[in-house]
Amino acid sequence: MQTNKINLLETYLSLYISPMQVLNATKKGDSDYVVLDIRNAPSQIKQDQIAGAIAMPAKDLPAHLDALDKAKTYVVYGWNGGTILGKQALLILLKAGFKAFELAGALEGWKGMKLPVEAV
Repeated sequence: MQTNKINLLETYLSLYISPMQVLNATKKGDSDYVVLDIRNAPSQIKQDQIAGAIAMPAKDLPAHLDALDKAKTYVVYGWNGGTILGKQALLILLKAGFKAFELAGALEGWKGMKLPVEAV
């Protein structure tokens, strides 16, 4: 029973990437990482996004899979870590054979760490 819990937790944690890992990769110009803002909201509601992120609402993600590069690593984020939107987008990408992670803490965590954002 304890082993099952440990395996489940290890699997769960492997789905996430830390904000600092993303920041360091993108600062180095690591073009292997692509950050996707998957929030389903118009720009006037979003107001800002992670600097360099590509807006791709989760509801539109399945229709755009063919335009994505399977050689890239995708990092998805929603409003905050408590929503299921990021997990849904992550599941879509993983099922389609992409290497992908959900950003730990989502946009709320990123902004809480005072990491770079830009207006949308």
